Amino acid sequence: MIKVAIIGAENVGKSTLMNALIGGKVSEVSETPGTTKTTIKRYFGKVKIPKTMKNPYGGADEIILIDTAGLFDPEKEVRGKVLSEEKFKELIEEIVKADVIIHMIDATKGLHRGMEKLHYMLKFRYEKPIIVVINKIDLVPRERIEKLKEIVKKRLEQEPILMSLVTYEGFNELLKALAYYSQYAK
Repeated sequence: MIKVAIIGAENVGKSTLMNALIGGKVSEVSETPGTTKTTIKRYFGKVKIPKTMKNPYGGADEIILIDTAGLFDPEKEVRGKVLSEEKFKELIEEIVKADVIIHMIDATKGLHRGMEKLHYMLKFRYEKPIIVVINKIDLVPRERIEKLKEIVKKRLEQEPILMSLVTYEGFNELLKALAYYSQYAK
């Protein structure tokens, strides 16, 4: 079983992404930051694993999606408004147990320093495969998106997927990345 955690600052679209991936409403979505207060887990389905990866016989593995609460306030360097220190630690523990991470960034806010630090911890200390997604590209001029993309590439050292959960631009690329990184889940 492959656990995929969707992480990010408050109101980046984690719950909207969870609903889009599942194909129905499983996570509450609101303009109010801090709507998701804990983790929500749902069965996504099976992904085919090539014979050269993970399982020497090939086959399929099941994916569980985990929608998480917003870890940080998008405007400040503080943890999310609804998270107590204890809840924050529990959430981090849940994320560390995941096999693959989808790190969401809000195109209207940019890369949050707290999320950048967490990204590096997950990538290098815990050796987690991470998919970086810049969401809400439909709300920002193309030049600004390209600039943010370059900042993310430089600071996180990987190519982000540009996505809009309104127009579904980039959604197929995310699905391909999810299938690809699931091969490397430990």
